[in-house]
Amino acid sequence: MNGVILQYFEWYYPADGTLWNKLATEAENLAHKGITAVWVPPAYKGAEGAISRGYDIYDHYDLGEFHQKGTIRTKYGTREEYISMISTLHKNNIRVYADVVLNHLAGADETEKVWVKKMNPENNVENWSEPMQIEALTRFTFPGREGKYSDFVWNYQCFSGIDCAVDLQQKGVFKILNEYGDTWENVIGNDKPNYDFLMLSDIEYRNPAVRNHLKQWGRWYYETAHFDGVRLDALKHITPDFPVEWLDFMRQHLKPDLFAVGEYWTDKKLDQLEKYIEATDGKIHMFDIPLHYNLHLASCTDSYDLRTIFDNSLVSVQPLLAVTFVENHDTQPIQSLESSVEPWFKPLAYALILLREEGYPCVFYGDFYGTTYEDKGKDGKYHKIVMPQIKELQQLLTLRKYYAYGQQKDYFDQQNCIGWVREGNEQYPGCVVILSNSEKEEKKMEVGKKYSGKHYVDFLQKSKKEVIIDENGIGTFYVNRKSVSVWVLKNNPTNKIEH
Repeated sequence: MNGVILQYFEWYYPADGTLWNKLATEAENLAHKGITAVWVPPAYKGAEGAISRGYDIYDHYDLGEFHQKGTIRTKYGTREEYISMISTLHKNNIRVYADVVLNHLAGADETEKVWVKKMNPENNVENWSEPMQIEALTRFTFPGREGKYSDFVWNYQCFSGIDCAVDLQQKGVFKILNEYGDTWENVIGNDKPNYDFLMLSDIEYRNPAVRNHLKQWGRWYYETAHFDGVRLDALKHITPDFPVEWLDFMRQHLKPDLFAVGEYWTDKKLDQLEKYIEATDGKIHMFDIPLHYNLHLASCTDSYDLRTIFDNSLVSVQPLLAVTFVENHDTQPIQSLESSVEPWFKPLAYALILLREEGYPCVFYGDFYGTTYEDKGKDGKYHKIVMPQIKELQQLLTLRKYYAYGQQKDYFDQQNCIGWVREGNEQYPGCVVILSNSEKEEKKMEVGKKYSGKHYVDFLQKSKKEVIIDENGIGTFYVNRKSVSVWVLKNNPTNKIEH
């Protein structure tokens, strides 16, 4: 079966503790629709307690079990609900990819007197001060957990930098002067002279005790939750050797086929993804962020040259390692990396990632269900945002599940209209995809002489026409203005599937 990931959350999901139970309830329906894996948000306690989205991670060992940060449950539910949800998904043959945050901690329990240098936040290797001593939030003792599962205590030797001097009431970037020196760790990202530091209490991976602790946590986490893979957060800011060491440990001792996909935010810098893949020996799939930006730009105009939609994308050069996506929780409107794909283009965008041979597609919760929320924009004003459900998405998932098989022949021969043919195989019949970002178009495409005289219909029902294949196995296929059509054999048994 053609695998599909569903990102089962969005940034503004209500903080009501219902997500794990909702996902368990939806498991059977998701499997029916062709979802084969779900990426779930961080399951552990964050510094903001019951409203934490999990990326301000406080305690890796608290999955909603201990009264910490003013709550037992997390934003998404309790430990018991989390484990039960994973079991239910497994019963429905859906894999679970856990979000793993290894770059930083937040919400320390105690401060410590720490020697630091204040750095230029735009140039982290430029000192803004001589060495000075500050009160820093660097000691994590987890009093609510009382040493259960692990008695490891984090202190300033476990961190390379901090974003706040408590006694000075100053925010900024402070390089901690610990026994590992006064330099940052080496990372691949070159947006700044060094991009080790991102935020909060930045983890120091030159400390062997930290590395060992997080590997033992990985063992505990897997033996507790039995997830199938991980999404690794903020890899741009972590020395690349540790994620490899961590995954090697997990795969050697716990799950040899543990899936891993990394978030390495590159804007349009494909070379950075390629360097990271090389540095990590191809052991981590990567989100195809350059392709996302192509889809975003294409949605902002009807003059975009669709023939170039895969240019500079990871899926074009490393298709076996590319996880393709249209939208996620960082790109949705009002978010820090806002680069949303306009609603009119999303059916085309999802066709481009769901109905082709290359890539492992990831569908966004906000597009699958639709969502509405309010938040303050960059202008300081509150805005109500409506992300509509993409109605064609359910049909495109059905097409991926039952039609999008076999060799692929591309017809990327017009600026505003492209298409491709999936030839099918012995079990599945294949399909013909055509999309336009401008006017109504038509395109001759070859499906094979074995289909001569056969009739094709538009599965998406955008066109009421039927296409008859000529004696040479060629048909003239149609698409409406700014639309996508997917043509399949009429009266094929697969057409009886509810869509």
